[in-house]
Amino acid sequence: MTDALTRMLATRPHVLADGATGTALFNMGLDSATPAEIWNATHPDRIAALYRSAIDAGSDLFLTNSFGANASRLSLHGAADRVTELNRLAAEIAREQADRANRPLVVAGSMGPIGEIMAPMGSLTQSRAIEMFHEQAEALRDGGADILWIETLASLDELRAAAEAARRVGMTWCGSLSFDTAGRTIMGVTPMQLAAAVEKLPNPPVAYGANCGVGASDLLRTVAGLAASGNERPIIAKGNAGVPHLQDGHLHYDGTPDLMADYACLARDMGVRIIGGCCGTMPEHLQAMRSALETRPKGPRPTLDQITARLGAFSGGMGQDGLTIGHRH
Repeated sequence: MTDALTRMLATRPHVLADGATGTALFNMGLDSATPAEIWNATHPDRIAALYRSAIDAGSDLFLTNSFGANASRLSLHGAADRVTELNRLAAEIAREQADRANRPLVVAGSMGPIGEIMAPMGSLTQSRAIEMFHEQAEALRDGGADILWIETLASLDELRAAAEAARRVGMTWCGSLSFDTAGRTIMGVTPMQLAAAVEKLPNPPVAYGANCGVGASDLLRTVAGLAASGNERPIIAKGNAGVPHLQDGHLHYDGTPDLMADYACLARDMGVRIIGGCCGTMPEHLQAMRSALETRPKGPRPTLDQITARLGAFSGGMGQDGLTIGHRH
């Protein structure tokens, strides 16, 4: 049987994903010293409200609150023994909200980076990375996630480890890297390298792409590199709502709902199949994105100049082929 996301992609030109998790939870009162995933146990009502807000805003797919719920990250808070509990709760609460809705929804089990540097540059071995992702993936599957959503990674080795964990638990998956250093990830991966790497996996993802990073225009520049690679696998674009600025000690994103609506339509016109937001993207942004995707006619593939004219300048240099031509700044 095919997975829920593949079935959804077969029936519509694009899928609207959700927005920010961390930004929304901080707005609900989460403090910076508490892992967001602890709230799956202590404030399940708020996590359910987070999921409902994405559903009500029109998302077809939403992520579980499990981004940092791996043994390495949780060990920093003395909670390494709670991986299974917190991931299962994240998925169970999401499954309940999805099943209450009167339309098809995809529950995506979020798995973010482990938080350690992979060998040989760091001490995290491939086998240990697989083990930690596997522990998360099992619990997300058992809690009712439809697919695994591996996101914000910087290393292809870490992506391979997460893909192997997905294979071991028998789940399909999506994968996205964060390109935030002049068109590369912090580990130096280019969009072209990602596009080539996913096809060499024994269990390629249902869709792949980019999330987070700098701003919406930078993310679409990355998408241009993925599209130019020749890889025809569905592309994910999950950009931040503009660029963050420090204001009164808190990060505020300058992307308006109108800007994110423009971003969503530009992404669609570039051929992106799964469109969502990342940091700073709130329900009002998602509503504007949904409305724009439904009411604005599809246009020709935009040029990089057209993207910057609508969304703002790029933060670093990268050519149409997705290869870096500038420097980090």
